[in-house]
Amino acid sequence: MKLYSHPLSGHSHRVRLFLSLLGIEHSLIDVDLANAAHKSEAFLKLNPFGQVPVLDDDGVFFSDANSILVYLAKKFGTTDWLPESAAEAARVQRWLSVAAGEIAYGPAAARLITVFGAPFNAEDTIQRAHAILKLIESTLADHDWIVAGPHPTLADVALYSYVAQAPEGNVDLAGYPRINRWLVRIEALPGFVPFQKTPAGLAAIA
Repeated sequence: MKLYSHPLSGHSHRVRLFLSLLGIEHSLIDVDLANAAHKSEAFLKLNPFGQVPVLDDDGVFFSDANSILVYLAKKFGTTDWLPESAAEAARVQRWLSVAAGEIAYGPAAARLITVFGAPFNAEDTIQRAHAILKLIESTLADHDWIVAGPHPTLADVALYSYVAQAPEGNVDLAGYPRINRWLVRIEALPGFVPFQKTPAGLAAIA
């Protein structure tokens, strides 16, 4: 398998993390976002939306980080990560939607401002980030993982990267003890690979 990605993309890290947790051999192909390689004619043939990541599974291409997570879980029959039961699968899907929604428009967007110079309103993105972090903190009140159960699921993988690097977008995690313990649990999983850090936001003065 080949993963077209960028080291500072949380969406790319999300897929790379899951590949590593599953122990799946893969090669990384860095896409030069700074020089708009993701908008080139060649790349748009892989993903017409012009975004990373893209997974190449023996010549069959998949894009959208969360879709790739589901594909990998189904392909390799990892029902711990994506349960077969309708109710449990729906609970995981709910959080995949949060990763694509509230996380993307909160901590991910706040980090885009400081790391990539995105023209967003910092105050708004930080406010949205804390709103979803408070909800996650509450969710973790009585269980170790995002979806209640004895082991992590795709929900944890999908949320991890941008929550872990939220301080790079000036989103302080100090007031979220359960989230911080959850991050440590994920980082202790066999096969964990870290998300490349940048000296931005609060991370620059930590």
